[in-house]
Amino acid sequence: MRAALLHQTGDEKLEVVDDIEIAPPGPGEVTVKIEATGVCHSDLHAMQGSLPQGAPFVPGHEGAGVVTAVGEGVEGLAEGDHVVVAWSPPCGKCNNCIERKQPHLCVMIQFAIAGLPRFTRNGEPVFGMAGTGTFAEYLTLPQEAAIKIDDDVPFEIASLIGCGVSTGVGAVINTAKVEPGSKVVVFGAGGVGIAAIQGARVAGAAVIVAVDLNEGKHELAKQFGATHACTPDDLPALQAELTGDGFDYAFEAIGLPVTMRAAYDAIRRGGTAVIIGVGKMDQEVSFNGFEIFFSEKTFMGSYYGSVDVRSDFHRLLALWKAGQLDLEGMISKRMKIDDINDAFDAMKRGEVIRTVITF
Repeated sequence: MRAALLHQTGDEKLEVVDDIEIAPPGPGEVTVKIEATGVCHSDLHAMQGSLPQGAPFVPGHEGAGVVTAVGEGVEGLAEGDHVVVAWSPPCGKCNNCIERKQPHLCVMIQFAIAGLPRFTRNGEPVFGMAGTGTFAEYLTLPQEAAIKIDDDVPFEIASLIGCGVSTGVGAVINTAKVEPGSKVVVFGAGGVGIAAIQGARVAGAAVIVAVDLNEGKHELAKQFGATHACTPDDLPALQAELTGDGFDYAFEAIGLPVTMRAAYDAIRRGGTAVIIGVGKMDQEVSFNGFEIFFSEKTFMGSYYGSVDVRSDFHRLLALWKAGQLDLEGMISKRMKIDDINDAFDAMKRGEVIRTVITF
């Protein structure tokens, strides 16, 4: 089958090959034919080595498709079912899943499969991004990682739910629990940032400021719900005008220490800064001891939008069906797998919210 392959971590280009193989589904597994997959910055981070990932590997973790084979003991899924791939699925049995009621923090399945090859090529093992690898025509997964959806949801729309939309909207609704009337600032107007802006709009925020170096994204952010948009240099004056003393919530969707710190600085005393962007393990954010005590601010991460993929995927699709989430508008480009490197180039240049790849 066809797939986009990264031979070594640090390589800038993927090779589209046609001789990748997958194993049939074992007990508790299903095979999915990938119909659409989004190109996410996390794929780039893994390719660059910012996210740990064994190589060679097939990137891609934001996908949707059709179940084509079912292994022994699988429950609730059958051939022909439409599914969204969940790259960090809950096991349903551990402390995070049951006692703490934080299934998004469960890593029992993800860690178990991330270190195992998902594919082979010429008899050699090939890994998959985060234990998935949606830049391949077919993918064999644990049943927990394939979330069944309604057949009338277009695969392009469904694929976005697998990561970007859940991560951004979930950070606002689930992690921060933004209240109606709040004042919100979002750093970064890429795919996850635009999703966070939409989440703030759905939550009823009164002020939503999008901050991005690319001024071309400012009007675009407003189309998705931002009430204001500016560059980082212009934020202090706008913040003073709109809030006086700072925003109630800040969301950082870039993954850089400077913007993480800026998010913390932008909130009022008692406010909440939520870090959605994936930073590098060798980069740090600094705070002094007095400001931590005096400001009583909350500085927190949001992993996968704190979503329970088993229920929140359906909630987000319900919001899309109700017209409250514009997911069609988030798809800037549609490309074939042969153009995968062009899709990454467009993302690096900041030209797109999301590019969706099909085979």
